[in-house]
Amino acid sequence: MSKRMIILGSTGSIGESALDVAAHLGGEFEIVGLAANQSWERMAEQIAAFAPECVAMSDPEAAGRLESRILESGSKTRVLTGSDAMCLLVEQLDADFVLSAVVGVAGLASTLAAVKRGLTVGLANKEALVVAGQLMVDAAAASGAKLIPVDSEHSAIYQSLHSGKHEEVEQILLTASGGPFRTWSIEKMRNATLENALKHPTWDMGPKITIDSATMMNKALEIIEAKWLFDISADRIEVVIHPESIIHSMVAFHDGSIVAQMGTPDMRTPIQYAMTYPHRVARQGDRIDFSTLERMHFEPPDAERFPALRMGHDVAQRGGTSGAAFNAANEAAVEMFRAGRIGFLEISSQVEDVLRRHEFTEVPDLATLMNVDAWSRNEVFSCCNV
Repeated sequence: MSKRMIILGSTGSIGESALDVAAHLGGEFEIVGLAANQSWERMAEQIAAFAPECVAMSDPEAAGRLESRILESGSKTRVLTGSDAMCLLVEQLDADFVLSAVVGVAGLASTLAAVKRGLTVGLANKEALVVAGQLMVDAAAASGAKLIPVDSEHSAIYQSLHSGKHEEVEQILLTASGGPFRTWSIEKMRNATLENALKHPTWDMGPKITIDSATMMNKALEIIEAKWLFDISADRIEVVIHPESIIHSMVAFHDGSIVAQMGTPDMRTPIQYAMTYPHRVARQGDRIDFSTLERMHFEPPDAERFPALRMGHDVAQRGGTSGAAFNAANEAAVEMFRAGRIGFLEISSQVEDVLRRHEFTEVPDLATLMNVDAWSRNEVFSCCNV
């Protein structure tokens, strides 16, 4: 029997890679649902290739154009639209596996809906756990849902953890490429342009994630995500700069052993691992050639140039609504940087200011988290005179 799969964020880089993996695996996966926001033309191409039962388009105008194209083609795929379309897709379709690959808080509600249904969720959306970690893990415990990380770092940790018991873990070591500004002085970073920030040295990702790598907000988000995914305190999570991005992350055990997961920087590897877990399936692609790998480098991150890491540890330790404030302020600040309204270093300062001033709630419900999210964005936009 093939697995019935829904991809939330199918037109993004992770979603596209997942469809490549599904095509490679042939009949092992049936794509029953796809979801996107505005990219209706690409969605039409995906419908033609995979014939899903239903798709969701959050943007009504895009959905209307897609429906017209579907009528012309004779496809039987249904189209859901509106702000709740992705949730409806997850709730209505018979599925075994949901890949959550929507960037940002927009993917939270649909991911939570999949978890509440008890489905296996491949989690590429960091924000679901950053914003609503406690709600997500509680829902998974109640429904029996399985959360399998898709981020290369968390997939590496997930795989390495199979080498020991939870109580034997001493530390999690999150590796980071260091981004495009790893060797830049803080004075030079102050004048960094959008073009500079989008030149990632290793990975090919979307603009928001690439800018997060430049500020190292991505590692801060990953610290918070790791705390919830692996039930470990923030003070036992350490970030290590590893420019080659060969070791994707490591787990240190209390007997002194360190288990690392290695591979080429190709997101299709962790995507396939999540899709086929607990099995490993052959995949075409580059392999590490140790005959050409002369050395690997490791260094500690610079806390002065990358204050996001300190904030990430603080948010992970505090919990509550702090993750919602942190994530929303960062999304808004990145948007303002891309629009040319603030400088590069102001991204972190805007986030820190919102984090300090938001009204903290220790045990929030989803509505409270969404209110904090909206308030935090508005604070950044107001500060930038939008």
